[in-house]
Amino acid sequence: MVTGLWGRIEQQDFRSRIRGTLLGAALGDALGAPLTGLSLDAVRAAHGPDGLTAPAPAHGRRGRVTAATQLTLFTVDGLIRAHVRRDTGAWHPPTDVHRAYRRWAATQHDWGPDERREDNGWLAQQEWLYARRDPDRACLTGFGDDVLATLDRPKNPAARGAAAAARSAPFGLLVGWEPALVLQLTVECAAQSHGHPTAHLSAGALAVIVHGLIRGDSLDAAVQRTLGLLGARPGHQPVTDALQRAMAAVTRGAPGPEAVEALTPGETEPDASDALAVAVYCALVAQDVAHGLRLAVNHGGDSVAAGSLCGALLGALHGETALPPAWLAELEGRATLLELCDDFALEMTQGPTLHSPSTASPGWLARYPRG
Repeated sequence: MVTGLWGRIEQQDFRSRIRGTLLGAALGDALGAPLTGLSLDAVRAAHGPDGLTAPAPAHGRRGRVTAATQLTLFTVDGLIRAHVRRDTGAWHPPTDVHRAYRRWAATQHDWGPDERREDNGWLAQQEWLYARRDPDRACLTGFGDDVLATLDRPKNPAARGAAAAARSAPFGLLVGWEPALVLQLTVECAAQSHGHPTAHLSAGALAVIVHGLIRGDSLDAAVQRTLGLLGARPGHQPVTDALQRAMAAVTRGAPGPEAVEALTPGETEPDASDALAVAVYCALVAQDVAHGLRLAVNHGGDSVAAGSLCGALLGALHGETALPPAWLAELEGRATLLELCDDFALEMTQGPTLHSPSTASPGWLARYPRG
C-alpha cells in the first residue's frame, strides 16, 4: 500500500471525486430502477420515443434507490472498518467487507435497527436502509452465512449477474493502493456472492477503472490499464471483449439507444460484462452526466446496473459538482451518502489522527467499531 502527504487542495479534490462516484452511482441506480425488466420497445411505450429522460417513480416515488446502492454503502463501511481494525494487528479487508455485507443482509429481514448488535456502527442504524429493494438472489444467498468464500471456492459459481459490479465502485477509491491490489481485493469480495469469473472480473474491472479516474487518468487510459491487468486472469475473455466492444463502438456513429442495445447480445441473458460495456460506452460518449445516464438506462438490459456503473464512472471523472442538481434534490438517502463519503475521505486522508494502536477518537470507534 502506498501512502503520501495530503495537501488541502488534494483533499478537496479527492472528497469531490468520492462524492461524485457514490452519488453518481446512486443517481444511475435510481434512474434505472423504473425500467427494470423492460425491453427497449416497452421503455419507449411507457416513456415516449426518447425513453426515460428524467427520474420517474420506482418503489413508491422518484429518486428511490435499489439494493445496488444499499450494498455500495455497506462496501464503504467495510473498507473504513478494515482500515480502523488494522490498529489491532488484524488486516484482512475481505473479512471486514464480508462482515459489512452480512450487516446489509440483516436489513433485508429485520424490521429495523437492532440496538443489541454492538457491531452495527452508525450505518446499520439508518432506518431507511431497512427496505427490500429488488435484492439479487445471489447476494441474499451469498451473504446468508458467515462462511468466507475464496476465488478457489466462491459462492454461487454460476452467478453471472451485475449485482457484484454494481456495489464495487468504492474499491476504486483506495487511491493509496496499487491497481493490481485493487483488482485482487474487488474480485475476492465480489466472489462472496457472484462466483462466475465474468461477474467478479467485471466488478474488478469497474473498480480499477474508477481507481484510474480518481488518480487523474482519462477514461480511455483507465480502460487500457484495466485491460492489461485483466489479461493475466483466468476467464477474463468475456470481460475484456466487453471493454473492447465498448471502446470500438465510440467510432461507429452517433450515440443512441440502438447503439447501446447493440452492446448486449440479444440471444443470451445479460450478464455483468454487458452492463460494464454499456456503462463504459455511455461514459465515453456522454455530453454531460445526465446525458450519459439517460443513455445507460434506456435499453433492454440491466438498467439499474448499467446506470449505477456509468454514474460511478462519470462521477469519478468529473466530481460531485457535475451531477444534475435537480436529480440530486430527490435522491433517497442523500444525507447518508454524503456523510459516508466524507467519513471515507477522513479515514483515507486523516486516519492516523482519528485512531492508532495506542489511542483513538471515541466517536470514530462508535461509528466504526473495531470488533
